[in-house]
Amino acid sequence: MSVGEERLTRRMARGAAFLGSEVAIMAGAMSWVSERNLVAAMSNAGGFGVIACGAMTPELLGAEIAGTKALTDKPFGVNLITMHPALFDLIAVCAKHNVGHVVLAGGLPPKGSLEAIKESGAKVICFAPTLALAKKLIRSGVDALVIEGMEAGGHIGPVSTSVLAQEMLPEIAESVPVFVAGGIGRGEAIAGYLDMGAAGVQLGTRFVCATESIAHPNFKKAFIRASARDAVASVQIDPRLPVIPVRALKNAGGELFTAKQREVAQSLDEGSVAMAEAQLQIEHYWAGALRRAVIDGDVEHGSVMAGQSVGMVTKEEPIADIIASLMAEAATALDKRAA
Repeated sequence: MSVGEERLTRRMARGAAFLGSEVAIMAGAMSWVSERNLVAAMSNAGGFGVIACGAMTPELLGAEIAGTKALTDKPFGVNLITMHPALFDLIAVCAKHNVGHVVLAGGLPPKGSLEAIKESGAKVICFAPTLALAKKLIRSGVDALVIEGMEAGGHIGPVSTSVLAQEMLPEIAESVPVFVAGGIGRGEAIAGYLDMGAAGVQLGTRFVCATESIAHPNFKKAFIRASARDAVASVQIDPRLPVIPVRALKNAGGELFTAKQREVAQSLDEGSVAMAEAQLQIEHYWAGALRRAVIDGDVEHGSVMAGQSVGMVTKEEPIADIIASLMAEAATALDKRAA
């Protein structure tokens, strides 16, 4: 084992032990993409796969977990959206299937949700968009945090990964394992964040074109062709609609979303929908637009959610090869630093 490999193993030890995986690399939960095939392949390759529950019903989630367990005996997690109307039923499904790690995304965990997850013996991982929120989550008993920058694909916050990592890792990395996400496409970046105190990393975009990913060939082709600047954030057209920006590849679907926002804003003006209903309409729009692109292959009118690291996705390859490349690059970077 080289000096770099030895240092990398040591740096990743805490995160890998927490996840129960060989390497401390989580696969970000991407709706429609992070299903049983990709999740099982990720865990079988030594990483940590995470099922994207998204808008699934409890029954569908139960079937997805069972389907994943049929393909791997390694640990994997489930990502639940905090605004899901059946959140507590979904938590119960995870408990019934002995899921070891539940990731809560999309806002502050509702009252009682952390306790409900921990009661089953599962570990809770939450997203922390600010330092104040990270400290609050640690006080409320979360087991680990993901800090994700605006370079990521899908729903994003306003601050870049490098800034969040500098601001937050020195303050919280000793309290709980922290996984850094957003814009990571190569091992050198992984080595950098581990050196700063991260316990591991989370990547999504890099795994979309894995051979094991069920994403439509058109979807994968769009990723392979795209450069970093093609992954743009959606625009909010009405301040009353608290639309979380979404990063996706530029296409006609972006125009359709702007039109959808106008339509919902008009309904608000006319008083024909309440604010909560308006927000839900927007979320359902995204779920449908994403399915159109990932499953049906309509990459022109669907939503091709991608992070800015998409320019580093250059071919379709097995997930084990992607992880091996990332680990080799990280080890080489740490080797050079040891010199």
